[in-house]
Order: sequence, then C-alpha cells, then structure tokens
Amino acid sequence: MKPARIHICPDGVAIAEAVARRWGELAAAAIADRGVFHVALAGGGTPRLLYETLAAPPWRDTLDWSRTQVFFGDERSVAPDHDESNFRMARESLLDHVPLPAANIHRMAGEHRPLDEAADAYAATLEALLPRDDSGCPVFDLVLLGLGPDGHVASLFPDTPILRERGRWVAAVYVEKLQTWRLSLTFPVLDAARHLLLMVAGENKRQIVQAVLGDDSGADRYPVQMLRPHGELAWYLDEAAARDLPPQPTLPCAAP
Repeated sequence: MKPARIHICPDGVAIAEAVARRWGELAAAAIADRGVFHVALAGGGTPRLLYETLAAPPWRDTLDWSRTQVFFGDERSVAPDHDESNFRMARESLLDHVPLPAANIHRMAGEHRPLDEAADAYAATLEALLPRDDSGCPVFDLVLLGLGPDGHVASLFPDTPILRERGRWVAAVYVEKLQTWRLSLTFPVLDAARHLLLMVAGENKRQIVQAVLGDDSGADRYPVQMLRPHGELAWYLDEAAARDLPPQPTLPCAAP
C-alpha cells in the first residue's frame, strides 16, 4: 500500500469537521480546473457525521453544489428506501438538505435483478460522466472510504472474488459471512482516484488500524492493503482508533 498521510483527530465529530474542510478544498480546486467535482460517497457511521456536517452551515451555503456530481462507492442489494441502503443514509443526512440538483445524484440500483446488470449500468454511468485516465479508467476527484474491522473498504471484503477483479469498474459480490449481495467499485477505479480518503473512528477499529498501519512487511493481508492509489491517500483517524499505532509520522487533524 502506498505511503499515506495520517491525520489524528480527537473524535468522529472532529474527523467530520476536518474532512468537510478537505472536501471544500478539493471541490474548489476541481471546479476551478475542470468545471466539476466528482465525489463517491461511503456508507457507515463516521461518513454520516461528515454528511450531517456538510448539510449544515457554512458548507451547505458555500459549497458549489450545482457543479458537484455525487456517486457511491458501494451499495447493499436493497431498495433505496430500505433501512440498510447507503443511498437512503446519504439522502437523509445530506442530499435532502443541500441545493444539489437531482440530476447530479447517481445512485447504485441495489434493488435491480440481476445485480450484474446493475453493476454494468453503473459502470456505463461512470464512463459517460467521469473523465478517464490513460488506461481508460474513470477518475474521481475524491473517493470517501470507511474501514471495516476485517479490513474491507467499499464492499471489497476478504476472501471474495471481487478482490481479483481488474476488468470491470463496478461488480456484484456475494459476501458469505453476511449472507448478502453487494455492489461495489473495484480496485482499478479506487486506485485511479485523484484523492482517496479513509475515515476511521471508534474503539472497535483499534485492532485493524494497528494491523494495517503498523505493518511494514508489504503483505496484502487485508483488502485495504491492496489499494495501489495513483493519487493521494489520506487517513483520518480518531484517537480511539489510533491508540495502538506504533510511533510514526502523523499530521494534525485539520492539516490539508
């Protein structure tokens, strides 16, 4: 895994405030350079805090939402109004509260069957709307990620075939331990992003954070270690999640 910028914050609320500032910086730069900001959202509790922060002043009123295009990194195989839907969480915490045109919101159709068709349709959306790199892969300005206790990012879970997927930008995956299907961006798209940002908070993340960021062996034991980002990789950790990290260079919570 590429060396990362590690920011340590007091708690999840501080992570949300710091990442909101970073979102604002990256959005302004992307809009100035290319006229649009392409961002992929994550599910989970810490990202929800970020979305609630963005939905309130000053971000609600100062960000250029009209030139922001919102996508999703993964989705459960449920309807968009289901309690477990990442889209529903993002809609309730952010999308319904900011002046973001409906046409700028691009959800994954987790309710569609067969799910492979939903994956192909989302890949076509990426192809149509995002710039692409020299290999033809879509390029996000920012991809937000959480981190599971098992080291998964998006819906790239350990011991699933999607970890080996290099020909598709979006794929369906069955997660045996959860007895459920998911849709997810694949490693090629994550790696092509200009900025990858992981938000990790809570005592229950101490062990995986130590295992990943305290490991200098170069081994790919967890999906997050299989990231090979072409752009910037940044971690925003709270003090509880970072408690067992060995001494290493870190940055203040609010540093860019």
